[in-house]
Amino acid sequence: MRDTGNPRSSKTVRNLTDAIRRVRTAATERSDVVVELRNAERARLEMLADELKGVFAEVPAEDEQFVFAVVPGTPSRLWIDPTSFVIMGPDRRTYRFLKDTRLGRTVIRESASLDDMADTVTHYVAERIIEREWAIEGDWVIKRIQRGQTGENGRRVEAKPAPIRASESRPEPLHLGWVVAAFALGVFLGIVGLLAYAWVTFPGGR
Repeated sequence: MRDTGNPRSSKTVRNLTDAIRRVRTAATERSDVVVELRNAERARLEMLADELKGVFAEVPAEDEQFVFAVVPGTPSRLWIDPTSFVIMGPDRRTYRFLKDTRLGRTVIRESASLDDMADTVTHYVAERIIEREWAIEGDWVIKRIQRGQTGENGRRVEAKPAPIRASESRPEPLHLGWVVAAFALGVFLGIVGLLAYAWVTFPGGR
């Protein structure tokens, strides 16, 4: 009698070698997809870098605050300066312009348009150049003021008050005669006023 209830009687043969080959093939296919996606990200970033070559070339040679380099990684990044960079969004088609600040990472612009992102990066570079010029100008003004307050030997020069003229330090003398005359006139007018008041108030005294 044939025993059909015993699972070990099945003729299914499991081969570990075949299983390893299938897993390895699937992993390779996934890796190929990841590599292709990374290559696609980097290719789009390099397209943006090519679009900005003219802008990068016009930056003054003495201005070393910019990087301008596509760096591979997870994800790949187009670095603009040490704190700002462009990456691709999760859809691998949208450009994301990010900046790291003391308050955290902020999104400057997000766009699927290559031209729009290139314009945004160009405007950002222009702003940074102007900020650097203002900072240099401010430092120059401060140093100029400091040089004006120090002597040739490097010692600090205290500002001396302007000399006061003798005519400004003493008030002009008052004319004593005019003071006496004014006082006498006041006394005389007071007496006249009292007599007039008494004349009107007490008619019997006439």
